Amino acid sequence: MNPIILIDDDPDYLELMAGKLRQLGYGNLRLEDNPLNAAAAFETGELYDLALIDMTMPEMDGMALLDHIKNTSPGTECIMVTAINEARTAVECLRRGAYDYLVKPVAKDVLALTLPRALERKRLLDILDLEKGQSRPRLNNPAPFEPIITHSKAMLRVLKEAELHAASNVPILITGESGTGKELLAWAIHNASPRASFAFTPINMASVSATLFEAEFFGHTKGAFTGAGASRTGFLEHTHRGTLFLDEIGDLPLELQGKLLRVLQEGEFSRVGSNERVRVDLRFIAATNEDLDRMINRKAFRKDLYYRIRGGWLHLPPLRERSDDIPLLVDAFLAKYHAESVAARRITQTALAHLAAYAWPGNVRELKSTVQSAANLAQGRPIDTRHLPEHMQAPPRARPTGPREKTTRLVRPLAEVEKEHILAVYNHLEQNKSRSATALGIGLNTLRRKLAGYGIG
Repeated sequence: MNPIILIDDDPDYLELMAGKLRQLGYGNLRLEDNPLNAAAAFETGELYDLALIDMTMPEMDGMALLDHIKNTSPGTECIMVTAINEARTAVECLRRGAYDYLVKPVAKDVLALTLPRALERKRLLDILDLEKGQSRPRLNNPAPFEPIITHSKAMLRVLKEAELHAASNVPILITGESGTGKELLAWAIHNASPRASFAFTPINMASVSATLFEAEFFGHTKGAFTGAGASRTGFLEHTHRGTLFLDEIGDLPLELQGKLLRVLQEGEFSRVGSNERVRVDLRFIAATNEDLDRMINRKAFRKDLYYRIRGGWLHLPPLRERSDDIPLLVDAFLAKYHAESVAARRITQTALAHLAAYAWPGNVRELKSTVQSAANLAQGRPIDTRHLPEHMQAPPRARPTGPREKTTRLVRPLAEVEKEHILAVYNHLEQNKSRSATALGIGLNTLRRKLAGYGIG
């Protein structure tokens, strides 16, 4: 998040306003008692998400500074602050591009209401600009996103949008096929957010049982259950002020979705065995590889919960749609597994061509597992085709070119490719479900559901 700049010729009032903002959690502030210095900062390209501008200053009045900021940094939201409550002036400020007009003395609760709305408006406008833009997006704070390896323009757009969402508190829904890195992106959003110093709690919703849901999420008091000794803190209370990551939310049983929705709406709950209401401040990020729209049509997922968790929506493209990232990922995985040996990090161009031509139904997770296995088989020598899994050793098909490329790629449905790969691994591992799920990089319940869909018990 870029800084907030406060501009007022009264240093004492600046400190008073800054104190209120710090109490509200806004720590990245610049205080400027000279409007000419503020104007110069914008001219040199300094970035600010928000500017609070006093209307009456001797060197340059607030209206002139507003015009200057909107001309040099149109993405900065401006809030005008004045001692005179005059409707005509307020209307003129809004006409010139100010977000709001506040009258001194500005109460803390007014700031608590106005600033988040202004920053949310900026975030939404930035996302719209990102969708319209043709240039390669750049991250203002790349460090949290470094574990996500890519130079794909589509992926960089997702990461930039994720960075914009990170500054807000809106719930985020991350969609994408299994193995695309949804939890990695959720971690990055948390680390790029103001909540980074607090807990990040990932929960696989497929593993949450109906009988233990309330105890696990809400916690329980001593003696709430037969045989229960000490009280227990639930996921919600443990994650207070942090981020709760709800992975595979599409697998949450329908009867539990209403209980989760109530927490999302109210921000409070009661421990099992107690009537006391506990309030929590959480950021919710959910992820799924299911088609929630179809689940809603089948009455398998609540529509109200869907709209509640989809405050921001990020879709991770599958690896086959960013195959240019495969060499980068392979090099990163090899460097991680064999950092002590330069030779062990090599791979032949033939083997790399096979990897680039493969459909990767298991996406980045499957690629990582494949590279690790191949590196072990190569024993320090360059990885060649013979070190790859048998189903990847067939000569790679030439990539289609020309205007029919997109149509040609879609000749084989994804479900068919996925089924073929899952069954190949399942049969190769002697139909051992546990080993197959590990090799495929998916949950055991997910594998069982897939096999049941293929008519295999």
